[in-house]
Amino acid sequence: MTAAPAQHPPQLVDLTAEQLRPLLEEAIGVYVTAMRYPPGAARQRSPMWLEHMLRSGWRCTAAFSEDALIGVAYGYRGAPGQWWHDEVRRGLLDADPALAERWLSDYFELTELHVHPDSQGHGTGYHLLHRLLSRVDATNVLLSTPEGPTRAWRLYRSTGFADLLRDYRFTGDPRPFAVLGRSLPL
Repeated sequence: MTAAPAQHPPQLVDLTAEQLRPLLEEAIGVYVTAMRYPPGAARQRSPMWLEHMLRSGWRCTAAFSEDALIGVAYGYRGAPGQWWHDEVRRGLLDADPALAERWLSDYFELTELHVHPDSQGHGTGYHLLHRLLSRVDATNVLLSTPEGPTRAWRLYRSTGFADLLRDYRFTGDPRPFAVLGRSLPL
């Protein structure tokens, strides 16, 4: 289903893992389209999203416009042994060991936040971010995003996220990423 531009403010819905599972193909479709990934990326991400739903503190908020899923945001409590945690820890330890302790001791990993391109620019990402993080019990929130001037960058900057790592290369991905963080609540 192709998302239509938001004509009215989207309806935000907090989803359980059981509620997201039947919408998973549609949600990953929003992700693939927003990130401009090839369609085959959806097959690779689906098992990962399903595994993430089992993690401690997992939360999800979705945005709907006239019954079409136009945005999704989710995350969970970060912990040692998780791929992203260990990658970021490695980078922070190289930069400043005190940063690793400060940021990684009690945080929520904002794993995904995507709005269909046809619905971007209307505040949906902002509302998804605020709604999702209002339900989080952690000292900090961390995320990674590809480097470059994007709407995502403007959103994160406008909500007070600061640089933790810049031009960081995750294992297996040649693109430069920024790792951003901020204290909670927003």
